[in-house]
Amino acid sequence: MIKTYDSSVGSSALTLTEAVRAWVTGWSVSRGAPAPVEVPGGYRIDVGLPGHVRRYVLPEADPAVLRDLVAAATEPGTWIKVCAPAGRVTPALTPRWEVRDPEFMMSTTLRPADATAPDGYTVRTVTADGVTEAEVRAADGSLAASGRTGRTGGVVVFDRIATDAAHRRRGLGSLVMRALGAAALERGAEHGVLVATREGLSLYGALGWDLRATVTPCVLGAEDGGSGGA
Repeated sequence: MIKTYDSSVGSSALTLTEAVRAWVTGWSVSRGAPAPVEVPGGYRIDVGLPGHVRRYVLPEADPAVLRDLVAAATEPGTWIKVCAPAGRVTPALTPRWEVRDPEFMMSTTLRPADATAPDGYTVRTVTADGVTEAEVRAADGSLAASGRTGRTGGVVVFDRIATDAAHRRRGLGSLVMRALGAAALERGAEHGVLVATREGLSLYGALGWDLRATVTPCVLGAEDGGSGGA
């Protein structure tokens, strides 16, 4: 069962506002993107990639903020990610906007955990410029699983967690998460934040992460209806 966030937890837990701020900042560190800029109602990151020219991240679905963003956005590949279900976002959209599959913001308080690799695998982490990368390799040296974190203050944002298809169902995704968490704790971080796909929701929930908000992603398509991918 995925545990939803309980606002009665101790003061060491992140508020949703803090989690969103950490996410946009740590994601930018992880991806080597420009630092986020505060805008009315949330944040903007000028990503500068084909199909993902910029993204706006909003902690809530404020109808006035959404209407203003939708009216001002003209460049295909502009994304808006809102911490709210789709039903609270779609009324503000025009037909050029495509709503993508829901995502899920999650957070946790970091705790020590065993990051020993199973037989036949090795795990290592490397940290540079606020980014920690974890790699799990098979006995033949091939990459079996990987992930990274971007740090902002006492929070690390987990990003790009992936397991090769040939090595799935062996606990390697969990191993990557534990290794990244251990590296973060060693460097003084206290909390973790991530945004999961539906497929990742069960994995992170089983590792003790709390569900904070459903995130609705929307992308502006071209005039002919085409759109990019994040």
